[in-house]
Amino acid sequence: MVHRHHRETYYVVNEGRILEFEKGAAVARVPSATEQQMAFRFSRFGEKGVQLDEALLGKLAVAMTTGTGGADPDSGEPGASVPAGFTYLGQFVDHDLTLDRTQVGLGEPVPVEDLVQGRSPALDLDSLYGMGPHHAGSARFYESDGRLRTGTTLGVPFPPESTSNIDREGFDLPRAGEAAGGTRADKRAPLIPDARNDENLAVGQLHLAFIRFHNRVVDLLAERGVPEHRLFQAARDIVVKHYQWVLRTDFLPRIVDPDIVDRVFTRGRKHFERPGYVRPGDFPTMPIEFSVAAYRLGHSMVRGAYQWNSVFRAGGPGPIASLGLLFRFSGTAGNLTPGPDDLSDLDDPNSGENLRLPSNWIVDFRRLFDFGEIGRDDLVVPEREFNVAKRLDTLLVDPLSTLPTGTFDGRGRPAPPPVQRNLAFRNLMRAAMVELATGPQLAARMGFKPLTEDQILRGNGGAVLEGLTDTERAQVVEHTPLWFYVLREAEVNEARPGSLTGVGGTLVAEVFHRAMEGSRRSIVKHPGWRPSLPSHRKGRFTMADLLLFAFENDPELLNPLG
Repeated sequence: MVHRHHRETYYVVNEGRILEFEKGAAVARVPSATEQQMAFRFSRFGEKGVQLDEALLGKLAVAMTTGTGGADPDSGEPGASVPAGFTYLGQFVDHDLTLDRTQVGLGEPVPVEDLVQGRSPALDLDSLYGMGPHHAGSARFYESDGRLRTGTTLGVPFPPESTSNIDREGFDLPRAGEAAGGTRADKRAPLIPDARNDENLAVGQLHLAFIRFHNRVVDLLAERGVPEHRLFQAARDIVVKHYQWVLRTDFLPRIVDPDIVDRVFTRGRKHFERPGYVRPGDFPTMPIEFSVAAYRLGHSMVRGAYQWNSVFRAGGPGPIASLGLLFRFSGTAGNLTPGPDDLSDLDDPNSGENLRLPSNWIVDFRRLFDFGEIGRDDLVVPEREFNVAKRLDTLLVDPLSTLPTGTFDGRGRPAPPPVQRNLAFRNLMRAAMVELATGPQLAARMGFKPLTEDQILRGNGGAVLEGLTDTERAQVVEHTPLWFYVLREAEVNEARPGSLTGVGGTLVAEVFHRAMEGSRRSIVKHPGWRPSLPSHRKGRFTMADLLLFAFENDPELLNPLG
Protein backbone atom coordinates (compact mmCIF):
# COMPACT_ATOMS: atom_id res chain seq x y z
CA MET A 1 0.00 0.00 0.00
CA VAL A 2 1.35 3.41 -0.93
CA HIS A 3 0.29 6.67 0.73
CA ARG A 4 -3.07 6.47 2.51
CA HIS A 5 -4.84 3.14 2.79
CA HIS A 6 -8.21 4.72 2.11
CA ARG A 7 -7.12 5.59 -1.43
CA GLU A 8 -7.11 1.84 -2.05
CA THR A 9 -3.70 1.85 -3.71
CA TYR A 10 -1.73 -1.33 -4.36
CA TYR A 11 1.87 -1.97 -5.34
CA VAL A 12 1.96 -5.55 -6.59
CA VAL A 13 5.45 -7.03 -6.73
CA ASN A 14 6.66 -8.32 -10.11
CA GLU A 15 4.03 -6.28 -11.96
CA GLY A 16 5.91 -2.97 -11.88
CA ARG A 17 2.92 -0.70 -11.48
CA ILE A 18 0.70 0.93 -8.91
CA LEU A 19 -3.01 0.10 -9.09
CA GLU A 20 -5.14 2.86 -7.65
CA PHE A 21 -8.87 3.07 -6.98
CA GLU A 22 -10.09 6.51 -6.00
CA LYS A 23 -13.40 8.34 -6.48
CA GLY A 24 -14.77 5.35 -8.37
CA ALA A 25 -12.09 5.33 -11.06
CA ALA A 26 -9.38 2.72 -11.52
CA VAL A 27 -5.97 3.82 -12.78
CA ALA A 28 -2.59 2.16 -13.24
CA ARG A 29 0.72 3.97 -13.32
CA VAL A 30 4.45 3.39 -12.99
CA PRO A 31 5.66 4.07 -9.42
CA SER A 32 8.53 6.38 -8.65
CA ALA A 33 11.74 4.97 -7.15
CA THR A 34 10.79 6.44 -3.77
CA GLU A 35 7.34 4.88 -3.92
CA GLN A 36 8.82 1.49 -4.78
CA GLN A 37 11.02 1.67 -1.69
CA MET A 38 8.23 2.88 0.59
CA ALA A 39 5.48 0.64 -0.73
CA PHE A 40 3.76 -2.12 1.16
CA ARG A 41 4.42 -5.32 -0.83
CA PHE A 42 1.39 -7.10 -2.24
CA SER A 43 1.59 -10.24 -4.35
CA ARG A 44 -0.74 -12.09 -6.69
CA PHE A 45 -1.51 -15.66 -5.62
CA GLY A 46 -3.63 -16.67 -8.61
CA GLU A 47 -3.83 -15.64 -12.24
CA LYS A 48 -5.70 -12.54 -13.30
CA GLY A 49 -9.40 -13.17 -13.69
CA VAL A 50 -12.21 -12.09 -15.97
CA GLN A 51 -14.16 -9.31 -14.27
CA LEU A 52 -17.89 -8.64 -14.27
CA ASP A 53 -18.90 -5.23 -15.59
CA GLU A 54 -19.68 -2.39 -13.20
CA ALA A 55 -23.45 -2.58 -13.71
CA LEU A 56 -23.55 -6.26 -12.81
CA LEU A 57 -21.30 -5.67 -9.79
CA GLY A 58 -23.77 -2.99 -8.73
CA LYS A 59 -26.60 -5.53 -8.86
CA LEU A 60 -24.57 -7.97 -6.75
CA ALA A 61 -23.83 -5.22 -4.23
CA VAL A 62 -27.50 -4.33 -3.89
CA ALA A 63 -28.40 -7.99 -3.40
CA MET A 64 -25.75 -8.29 -0.68
CA THR A 65 -27.00 -5.25 1.25
CA THR A 66 -30.76 -5.76 0.88
CA GLY A 67 -32.54 -6.85 4.05
CA THR A 68 -31.95 -6.35 7.74
CA GLY A 69 -29.90 -9.43 8.54
CA GLY A 70 -28.54 -9.02 12.04
CA ALA A 71 -30.08 -5.60 12.66
CA ASP A 72 -32.07 -6.89 15.62
CA PRO A 73 -29.63 -8.13 18.28
CA ASP A 74 -32.33 -10.41 19.68
CA SER A 75 -32.96 -12.15 16.36
CA GLY A 76 -32.21 -15.84 16.52
CA GLU A 77 -30.15 -16.27 13.38
CA PRO A 78 -29.36 -19.95 12.67
CA GLY A 79 -25.64 -20.68 12.77
CA ALA A 80 -24.74 -17.46 14.60
CA SER A 81 -22.73 -18.42 17.68
CA VAL A 82 -19.53 -16.36 17.58
CA PRO A 83 -19.34 -13.61 20.23
CA ALA A 84 -19.64 -10.27 18.47
CA GLY A 85 -16.31 -8.99 19.79
CA PHE A 86 -14.53 -11.31 17.35
CA THR A 87 -15.97 -9.29 14.45
CA TYR A 88 -13.89 -6.33 15.55
CA LEU A 89 -10.88 -8.38 16.64
CA GLY A 90 -10.87 -9.50 13.00
CA GLN A 91 -10.89 -5.87 11.87
CA PHE A 92 -8.08 -5.04 14.29
CA VAL A 93 -6.06 -7.93 12.82
CA ASP A 94 -6.73 -6.73 9.29
CA HIS A 95 -5.21 -3.37 10.16
CA ASP A 96 -2.20 -5.19 11.58
CA LEU A 97 -1.68 -6.97 8.27
CA THR A 98 -2.53 -4.74 5.35
CA LEU A 99 -1.19 -1.20 5.54
CA ASP A 100 1.92 0.93 5.76
CA ARG A 101 1.02 0.92 9.42
CA THR A 102 4.07 2.76 10.69
CA GLN A 103 2.81 5.98 9.04
CA VAL A 104 6.31 7.04 8.03
CA GLY A 105 6.19 10.10 5.79
CA LEU A 106 7.85 10.06 2.38
CA GLY A 107 10.46 12.58 3.47
CA GLU A 108 11.22 11.07 6.85
CA PRO A 109 14.58 9.30 7.26
CA VAL A 110 14.34 5.70 8.40
CA PRO A 111 16.69 2.72 7.96
CA VAL A 112 15.53 0.57 5.07
CA GLU A 113 15.67 -2.60 7.16
CA ASP A 114 13.32 -1.01 9.70
CA LEU A 115 11.07 0.21 6.93
CA VAL A 116 10.74 -3.21 5.32
CA GLN A 117 10.15 -5.05 8.58
CA GLY A 118 7.78 -2.37 9.82
CA ARG A 119 5.67 -2.72 6.72
CA SER A 120 5.82 -6.45 6.14
CA PRO A 121 2.53 -8.35 6.31
CA ALA A 122 3.43 -9.92 9.65
CA LEU A 123 1.24 -10.43 12.71
CA ASP A 124 3.52 -8.31 14.87
CA LEU A 125 1.19 -5.57 16.18
CA ASP A 126 2.95 -2.71 14.47
CA SER A 127 -0.52 -1.18 14.17
CA LEU A 128 -0.22 -0.86 17.97
CA TYR A 129 3.51 -0.13 18.31
CA GLY A 130 4.44 1.75 15.14
CA MET A 131 8.23 1.84 14.98
CA GLY A 132 8.62 1.83 18.76
CA PRO A 133 9.14 4.50 21.45
CA HIS A 134 12.60 5.56 20.26
CA HIS A 135 11.61 6.28 16.66
CA ALA A 136 10.91 9.92 15.86
CA GLY A 137 7.75 9.08 13.93
CA SER A 138 6.25 6.94 16.70
CA ALA A 139 7.41 8.57 19.95
CA ARG A 140 4.13 10.48 20.27
CA PHE A 141 2.28 7.21 20.91
CA TYR A 142 4.28 6.57 24.11
CA GLU A 143 4.84 7.77 27.63
CA SER A 144 8.46 8.34 28.64
CA ASP A 145 8.67 4.92 30.37
CA GLY A 146 7.73 2.86 27.29
CA ARG A 147 4.07 2.50 28.17
CA LEU A 148 1.57 3.36 25.46
CA ARG A 149 -0.49 6.48 25.99
CA THR A 150 -4.20 6.39 26.79
CA GLY A 151 -6.82 9.15 26.75
CA THR A 152 -9.51 10.40 29.09
CA THR A 153 -13.23 10.29 28.32
CA LEU A 154 -15.51 13.30 28.67
CA GLY A 155 -18.04 13.33 31.50
CA VAL A 156 -21.57 14.04 30.23
CA PRO A 157 -24.87 14.64 32.03
CA PHE A 158 -26.71 11.66 30.50
CA PRO A 159 -28.06 9.67 32.16
CA PRO A 160 -28.47 11.91 35.24
CA GLU A 161 -26.75 10.82 38.44
CA SER A 162 -24.74 8.05 36.74
CA THR A 163 -21.13 6.98 36.51
CA SER A 164 -20.94 8.59 33.07
CA ASN A 165 -21.03 12.09 34.58
CA ILE A 166 -17.28 12.13 35.22
CA ASP A 167 -14.13 12.14 33.09
CA ARG A 168 -12.53 8.70 33.11
CA GLU A 169 -8.80 8.40 32.61
CA GLY A 170 -7.65 5.44 30.52
CA PHE A 171 -10.94 4.72 28.72
CA ASP A 172 -10.44 6.65 25.49
CA LEU A 173 -7.72 6.55 22.88
CA PRO A 174 -5.14 9.33 23.18
CA ARG A 175 -6.13 12.20 20.91
CA ALA A 176 -4.36 15.13 19.28
CA GLY A 177 -6.41 17.77 21.14
CA GLU A 178 -6.52 21.55 20.73
CA ALA A 179 -2.76 21.78 20.25
CA ALA A 180 -3.09 20.02 16.88
CA GLY A 181 -4.82 23.00 15.27
CA GLY A 182 -6.68 22.52 12.00
CA THR A 183 -10.21 21.17 11.84
CA ARG A 184 -12.09 19.57 14.70
CA ALA A 185 -11.48 16.27 12.94
CA ASP A 186 -7.74 16.96 13.22
CA LYS A 187 -8.09 17.73 16.93
CA ARG A 188 -9.98 14.53 17.72
CA ALA A 189 -7.63 12.38 15.61
CA PRO A 190 -6.33 9.37 17.57
CA LEU A 191 -2.64 9.27 18.46
CA ILE A 192 -2.17 5.68 17.34
CA PRO A 193 -0.13 4.26 14.43
CA ASP A 194 -3.18 3.32 12.35
CA ALA A 195 -6.12 5.76 12.39
CA ARG A 196 -8.39 3.06 10.93
CA ASN A 197 -8.48 1.61 14.44
CA ASP A 198 -10.75 4.52 15.36
CA GLU A 199 -13.13 4.35 12.40
CA ASN A 200 -15.80 2.73 14.58
CA LEU A 201 -16.15 2.66 18.35
CA ALA A 202 -15.88 -1.14 18.67
CA VAL A 203 -12.44 -1.41 17.05
CA GLY A 204 -11.38 1.77 18.88
CA GLN A 205 -12.22 0.33 22.29
CA LEU A 206 -10.51 -2.92 21.31
CA HIS A 207 -7.34 -1.04 20.34
CA LEU A 208 -7.51 0.64 23.74
CA ALA A 209 -7.73 -2.81 25.36
CA PHE A 210 -4.48 -3.80 23.61
CA ILE A 211 -2.85 -0.60 24.85
CA ARG A 212 -3.87 -1.58 28.37
CA PHE A 213 -2.63 -5.13 27.74
CA HIS A 214 0.83 -3.86 26.80
CA ASN A 215 0.95 -1.53 29.79
CA ARG A 216 -0.05 -4.33 32.19
CA VAL A 217 2.74 -6.53 30.82
CA VAL A 218 5.20 -3.65 31.31
CA ASP A 219 4.03 -3.33 34.93
CA LEU A 220 4.41 -7.07 35.48
CA LEU A 221 7.94 -7.18 34.10
CA ALA A 222 8.96 -4.10 36.10
CA GLU A 223 7.74 -5.84 39.26
CA ARG A 224 9.90 -8.83 38.31
CA GLY A 225 12.97 -6.63 38.08
CA VAL A 226 13.49 -6.51 34.32
CA PRO A 227 15.97 -3.66 33.66
CA GLU A 228 14.41 -0.50 32.30
CA HIS A 229 16.43 -0.59 29.08
CA ARG A 230 15.02 -4.04 28.26
CA LEU A 231 11.49 -3.44 29.47
CA PHE A 232 9.80 -2.38 26.22
CA GLN A 233 11.24 -5.10 24.00
CA ALA A 234 10.59 -7.79 26.61
CA ALA A 235 6.99 -6.62 26.98
CA ARG A 236 6.44 -6.49 23.24
CA ASP A 237 7.74 -10.04 22.86
CA ILE A 238 5.22 -11.31 25.42
CA VAL A 239 2.33 -9.26 24.02
CA VAL A 240 2.87 -10.28 20.39
CA LYS A 241 3.22 -13.99 21.13
CA HIS A 242 0.13 -14.07 23.35
CA TYR A 243 -1.74 -12.17 20.64
CA GLN A 244 -0.66 -14.71 18.02
CA TRP A 245 -1.71 -17.53 20.35
CA VAL A 246 -5.18 -15.98 20.72
CA LEU A 247 -5.50 -15.77 16.94
CA ARG A 248 -4.30 -19.34 16.40
CA THR A 249 -6.38 -21.01 19.12
CA ASP A 250 -9.37 -18.75 19.80
CA PHE A 251 -10.07 -16.58 16.73
CA LEU A 252 -9.27 -18.67 13.67
CA PRO A 253 -11.17 -21.82 14.76
CA ARG A 254 -14.31 -19.72 15.21
CA ILE A 255 -14.32 -18.40 11.63
CA VAL A 256 -12.46 -21.13 9.71
CA ASP A 257 -13.17 -24.87 9.71
CA PRO A 258 -10.99 -26.04 12.64
CA ASP A 259 -9.74 -29.04 10.66
CA ILE A 260 -8.22 -26.65 8.12
CA VAL A 261 -6.61 -24.54 10.86
CA ASP A 262 -5.12 -27.61 12.57
CA ARG A 263 -3.81 -29.01 9.29
CA VAL A 264 -2.11 -25.77 8.29
CA PHE A 265 -0.53 -25.14 11.71
CA THR A 266 0.63 -28.73 12.22
CA ARG A 267 1.61 -29.77 8.69
CA GLY A 268 2.38 -26.43 7.07
CA ARG A 269 1.18 -24.51 4.03
CA LYS A 270 0.32 -26.26 0.77
CA HIS A 271 -0.49 -23.27 -1.42
CA PHE A 272 0.71 -19.81 -0.38
CA GLU A 273 4.48 -19.16 -0.21
CA ARG A 274 5.11 -22.81 0.52
CA PRO A 275 8.21 -23.93 2.39
CA GLY A 276 10.88 -24.66 -0.21
CA TYR A 277 9.57 -21.90 -2.46
CA VAL A 278 10.58 -19.12 -0.08
CA ARG A 279 13.99 -18.81 1.51
CA PRO A 280 14.34 -18.72 5.29
CA GLY A 281 14.27 -15.10 6.39
CA ASP A 282 12.33 -13.87 3.34
CA PHE A 283 9.71 -11.33 4.32
CA PRO A 284 6.17 -12.42 3.55
CA THR A 285 4.08 -10.63 0.97
CA MET A 286 0.37 -9.96 1.19
CA PRO A 287 -1.67 -11.73 -1.51
CA ILE A 288 -4.29 -9.40 -2.91
CA GLU A 289 -6.68 -12.36 -3.00
CA PHE A 290 -6.57 -12.32 0.81
CA SER A 291 -6.55 -8.55 1.33
CA VAL A 292 -9.14 -7.64 -1.29
CA ALA A 293 -11.45 -10.64 -0.95
CA ALA A 294 -11.02 -13.58 1.42
CA TYR A 295 -10.31 -11.59 4.58
CA ARG A 296 -13.17 -9.19 3.98
CA LEU A 297 -15.24 -11.88 5.68
CA GLY A 298 -15.76 -9.69 8.75
CA HIS A 299 -18.06 -7.34 6.82
CA SER A 300 -20.60 -10.16 6.84
CA MET A 301 -20.33 -10.58 10.63
CA VAL A 302 -21.27 -6.98 11.46
CA ARG A 303 -24.63 -6.52 13.17
CA GLY A 304 -26.92 -3.57 12.65
CA ALA A 305 -27.16 -2.83 16.40
CA TYR A 306 -25.51 -3.86 19.67
CA GLN A 307 -26.35 -4.06 23.35
CA TRP A 308 -23.37 -1.79 24.08
CA ASN A 309 -23.46 -0.99 27.79
CA SER A 310 -25.95 -0.27 30.58
CA VAL A 311 -26.92 3.02 28.91
CA PHE A 312 -27.15 2.16 25.22
CA ARG A 313 -29.11 -1.08 25.05
CA ALA A 314 -32.65 -2.29 24.48
CA GLY A 315 -34.72 -1.04 27.39
CA GLY A 316 -31.96 1.25 28.65
CA PRO A 317 -32.09 4.99 29.25
CA GLY A 318 -30.54 5.59 25.83
CA PRO A 319 -31.27 4.01 22.44
CA ILE A 320 -29.73 0.71 21.47
CA ALA A 321 -26.28 1.23 19.91
CA SER A 322 -26.92 1.14 16.19
CA LEU A 323 -24.01 0.60 13.83
CA GLY A 324 -24.42 4.23 12.81
CA LEU A 325 -23.85 5.30 16.41
CA LEU A 326 -20.66 3.21 16.58
CA PHE A 327 -19.44 5.13 13.53
CA ARG A 328 -20.54 8.44 15.07
CA PHE A 329 -18.68 7.94 18.34
CA SER A 330 -15.30 7.42 16.73
CA GLY A 331 -12.65 9.91 15.71
CA THR A 332 -11.81 8.80 12.17
CA ALA A 333 -15.31 8.30 10.77
CA GLY A 334 -17.36 10.20 13.35
CA ASN A 335 -17.27 13.31 15.49
CA LEU A 336 -17.77 11.89 19.03
CA THR A 337 -20.90 14.04 19.36
CA PRO A 338 -24.66 13.26 19.25
CA GLY A 339 -26.29 14.24 15.97
CA PRO A 340 -28.83 13.25 13.30
CA ASP A 341 -29.63 9.59 12.67
CA ASP A 342 -28.68 9.84 8.99
CA LEU A 343 -25.04 10.72 9.92
CA SER A 344 -25.15 13.56 7.38
CA ASP A 345 -23.15 15.86 9.66
CA LEU A 346 -20.19 13.47 9.70
CA ASP A 347 -19.08 14.52 6.22
CA ASP A 348 -18.14 17.92 7.65
CA PRO A 349 -14.69 17.80 9.34
CA ASN A 350 -15.69 20.71 11.58
CA SER A 351 -18.93 19.20 12.84
CA GLY A 352 -19.36 18.10 16.44
CA GLU A 353 -18.31 19.78 19.66
CA ASN A 354 -16.66 16.88 21.51
CA LEU A 355 -12.96 16.18 21.06
CA ARG A 356 -13.03 13.14 23.37
CA LEU A 357 -15.24 10.09 23.70
CA PRO A 358 -18.19 10.76 26.05
CA SER A 359 -17.98 8.61 29.19
CA ASN A 360 -21.41 7.08 28.57
CA TRP A 361 -20.04 5.33 25.45
CA ILE A 362 -17.35 3.26 27.21
CA VAL A 363 -17.86 -0.36 26.18
CA ASP A 364 -19.01 -3.16 28.46
CA PHE A 365 -16.72 -5.96 27.25
CA ARG A 366 -18.88 -8.57 28.97
CA ARG A 367 -21.43 -8.02 26.22
CA LEU A 368 -18.93 -8.69 23.39
CA PHE A 369 -16.89 -11.64 24.73
CA ASP A 370 -18.06 -14.68 26.69
CA PHE A 371 -16.28 -14.77 30.03
CA GLY A 372 -18.28 -17.88 30.95
CA GLU A 373 -15.94 -19.76 28.61
CA ILE A 374 -13.13 -19.14 31.08
CA GLY A 375 -15.17 -19.99 34.15
CA ARG A 376 -16.01 -16.41 35.15
CA ASP A 377 -19.76 -16.77 35.50
CA ASP A 378 -19.76 -13.57 37.56
CA LEU A 379 -18.87 -11.73 34.33
CA VAL A 380 -21.64 -13.27 32.22
CA VAL A 381 -24.55 -11.04 31.18
CA PRO A 382 -28.08 -12.37 30.58
CA GLU A 383 -28.41 -14.04 27.19
CA ARG A 384 -30.66 -11.27 25.83
CA GLU A 385 -27.95 -8.70 26.75
CA PHE A 386 -25.15 -10.57 24.95
CA ASN A 387 -24.13 -9.77 21.37
CA VAL A 388 -23.52 -12.55 18.86
CA ALA A 389 -21.89 -11.86 15.50
CA LYS A 390 -23.93 -12.29 12.38
CA ARG A 391 -23.40 -15.60 10.61
CA LEU A 392 -20.83 -15.61 7.83
CA ASP A 393 -22.81 -15.45 4.60
CA THR A 394 -23.34 -13.23 1.55
CA LEU A 395 -25.62 -10.72 3.32
CA LEU A 396 -24.41 -7.48 4.88
CA VAL A 397 -26.58 -5.33 7.14
CA ASP A 398 -28.26 -2.30 5.57
CA PRO A 399 -26.12 0.40 7.25
CA LEU A 400 -23.10 -0.84 5.29
CA SER A 401 -24.79 0.35 2.10
CA THR A 402 -24.36 3.99 3.19
CA LEU A 403 -20.92 4.35 4.79
CA PRO A 404 -19.83 7.64 6.35
CA THR A 405 -17.25 9.21 4.05
CA GLY A 406 -14.68 9.24 6.86
CA THR A 407 -14.37 5.47 6.55
CA PHE A 408 -12.79 5.89 3.11
CA ASP A 409 -10.97 9.19 3.54
CA GLY A 410 -13.68 11.18 1.80
CA ARG A 411 -14.61 13.64 4.53
CA GLY A 412 -14.42 17.26 3.42
CA ARG A 413 -14.47 16.29 -0.27
CA PRO A 414 -17.37 16.52 -2.74
CA ALA A 415 -20.05 13.94 -1.95
CA PRO A 416 -19.51 10.70 -3.89
CA PRO A 417 -22.30 9.00 -5.85
CA PRO A 418 -24.51 6.93 -3.48
CA VAL A 419 -23.29 3.61 -4.84
CA GLN A 420 -19.73 4.48 -3.78
CA ARG A 421 -20.87 4.55 -0.14
CA ASN A 422 -21.96 0.91 -0.45
CA LEU A 423 -19.32 -1.30 1.18
CA ALA A 424 -20.21 -4.32 -0.95
CA PHE A 425 -19.83 -2.27 -4.14
CA ARG A 426 -16.51 -0.85 -2.96
CA ASN A 427 -15.20 -4.36 -2.25
CA LEU A 428 -16.35 -5.75 -5.59
CA MET A 429 -15.01 -2.79 -7.57
CA ARG A 430 -11.69 -2.90 -5.76
CA ALA A 431 -11.31 -6.54 -6.81
CA ALA A 432 -12.17 -5.70 -10.40
CA MET A 433 -9.64 -2.87 -10.37
CA VAL A 434 -6.80 -5.25 -9.51
CA GLU A 435 -8.10 -7.91 -11.95
CA LEU A 436 -8.47 -10.36 -9.09
CA ALA A 437 -8.70 -14.10 -9.68
CA THR A 438 -12.25 -15.40 -9.49
CA GLY A 439 -13.60 -17.98 -7.06
CA PRO A 440 -13.86 -20.77 -9.65
CA GLN A 441 -10.29 -20.01 -10.81
CA LEU A 442 -8.82 -20.42 -7.34
CA ALA A 443 -10.92 -23.51 -6.62
CA ALA A 444 -9.41 -25.14 -9.71
CA ARG A 445 -5.89 -23.97 -8.86
CA MET A 446 -6.12 -25.23 -5.28
CA GLY A 447 -7.83 -28.51 -6.15
CA PHE A 448 -11.18 -27.90 -4.44
CA LYS A 449 -14.52 -29.07 -5.76
CA PRO A 450 -16.12 -25.92 -7.15
CA LEU A 451 -19.43 -24.57 -5.96
CA THR A 452 -22.34 -25.62 -8.14
CA GLU A 453 -24.44 -23.24 -10.18
CA ASP A 454 -27.27 -23.61 -7.67
CA GLN A 455 -24.97 -22.89 -4.71
CA ILE A 456 -23.64 -19.74 -6.37
CA LEU A 457 -26.99 -18.37 -7.51
CA ARG A 458 -29.26 -19.50 -4.65
CA GLY A 459 -26.96 -20.14 -1.69
CA ASN A 460 -28.46 -20.93 1.68
CA GLY A 461 -30.23 -17.96 3.24
CA GLY A 462 -27.86 -15.31 1.95
CA ALA A 463 -28.04 -12.84 -0.92
CA VAL A 464 -30.89 -13.50 -3.36
CA LEU A 465 -29.74 -12.93 -6.94
CA GLU A 466 -33.03 -12.00 -8.57
CA GLY A 467 -33.57 -9.80 -11.57
CA LEU A 468 -30.50 -11.01 -13.48
CA THR A 469 -30.73 -11.84 -17.16
CA ASP A 470 -29.76 -15.31 -18.36
CA THR A 471 -26.49 -13.85 -19.63
CA GLU A 472 -25.76 -12.18 -16.29
CA ARG A 473 -26.49 -15.38 -14.34
CA ALA A 474 -24.09 -17.28 -16.58
CA GLN A 475 -21.41 -14.64 -16.07
CA VAL A 476 -21.80 -14.72 -12.27
CA VAL A 477 -21.49 -18.51 -12.24
CA GLU A 478 -18.45 -18.62 -14.54
CA HIS A 479 -16.62 -15.60 -13.10
CA THR A 480 -17.86 -15.40 -9.51
CA PRO A 481 -16.07 -12.56 -7.67
CA LEU A 482 -13.77 -14.12 -5.10
CA TRP A 483 -15.19 -12.22 -2.10
CA PHE A 484 -18.73 -13.35 -2.93
CA TYR A 485 -17.47 -16.89 -3.58
CA VAL A 486 -15.72 -17.41 -0.22
CA LEU A 487 -18.75 -16.04 1.65
CA ARG A 488 -21.00 -18.38 -0.36
CA GLU A 489 -18.68 -21.27 0.59
CA ALA A 490 -19.24 -20.50 4.27
CA GLU A 491 -22.96 -20.06 3.75
CA VAL A 492 -23.46 -23.48 2.11
CA ASN A 493 -20.96 -25.27 4.38
CA GLU A 494 -23.01 -28.25 5.59
CA ALA A 495 -20.42 -29.60 8.02
CA ARG A 496 -19.97 -26.29 9.84
CA PRO A 497 -22.46 -23.66 8.65
CA GLY A 498 -21.07 -20.16 8.69
CA SER A 499 -17.40 -21.22 8.76
CA LEU A 500 -14.93 -20.52 5.97
CA THR A 501 -13.96 -23.64 4.10
CA GLY A 502 -12.40 -24.63 0.79
CA VAL A 503 -10.77 -21.71 -1.00
CA GLY A 504 -11.57 -19.08 1.62
CA GLY A 505 -10.76 -21.16 4.69
CA THR A 506 -7.46 -22.43 3.31
CA LEU A 507 -6.27 -19.06 2.05
CA VAL A 508 -7.08 -17.32 5.35
CA ALA A 509 -5.43 -20.01 7.49
CA GLU A 510 -2.29 -20.13 5.32
CA VAL A 511 -1.82 -16.35 5.20
CA PHE A 512 -2.18 -16.19 8.99
CA HIS A 513 0.43 -18.96 9.31
CA ARG A 514 2.82 -17.16 6.94
CA ALA A 515 2.23 -13.82 8.69
CA MET A 516 3.15 -15.36 12.05
CA GLU A 517 6.15 -17.12 10.53
CA GLY A 518 7.31 -13.79 9.07
CA SER A 519 7.20 -11.91 12.36
CA ARG A 520 10.37 -11.28 14.34
CA ARG A 521 8.40 -12.60 17.33
CA SER A 522 6.77 -15.82 16.21
CA ILE A 523 4.99 -18.80 17.77
CA VAL A 524 5.33 -20.56 14.41
CA LYS A 525 9.12 -20.28 14.41
CA HIS A 526 9.12 -21.34 18.08
CA PRO A 527 6.52 -24.15 18.17
CA GLY A 528 7.38 -25.06 21.76
CA TRP A 529 6.28 -21.66 23.05
CA ARG A 530 3.31 -21.64 25.43
CA PRO A 531 1.44 -18.76 27.16
CA SER A 532 2.89 -17.57 30.45
CA LEU A 533 0.30 -15.00 31.51
CA PRO A 534 -2.59 -15.89 33.85
CA SER A 535 -5.35 -17.89 32.18
CA HIS A 536 -8.30 -20.07 33.14
CA ARG A 537 -6.42 -23.21 32.17
CA LYS A 538 -2.69 -23.88 32.03
CA GLY A 539 -1.40 -23.72 28.46
CA ARG A 540 -4.54 -21.92 27.27
CA PHE A 541 -4.92 -18.21 26.66
CA THR A 542 -8.06 -16.79 25.07
CA MET A 543 -9.32 -13.34 24.17
CA ALA A 544 -11.33 -13.34 27.39
CA ASP A 545 -8.13 -14.13 29.34
CA LEU A 546 -6.35 -11.28 27.56
CA LEU A 547 -9.08 -8.78 28.44
CA LEU A 548 -9.27 -9.93 32.03
CA PHE A 549 -5.52 -9.45 32.43
CA ALA A 550 -5.54 -6.11 30.58
CA PHE A 551 -8.25 -4.76 32.89
CA GLU A 552 -6.52 -5.94 36.05
CA ASN A 553 -8.98 -8.75 36.77
CA ASP A 554 -11.40 -6.02 37.85
CA PRO A 555 -15.07 -6.22 36.78
CA GLU A 556 -15.45 -2.47 37.30
CA LEU A 557 -12.79 -1.81 34.68
CA LEU A 558 -14.28 -4.26 32.19
CA ASN A 559 -17.62 -2.57 32.72
CA PRO A 560 -17.10 0.85 34.33
CA LEU A 561 -20.70 2.00 33.83
CA GLY A 562 -22.14 -0.76 36.01
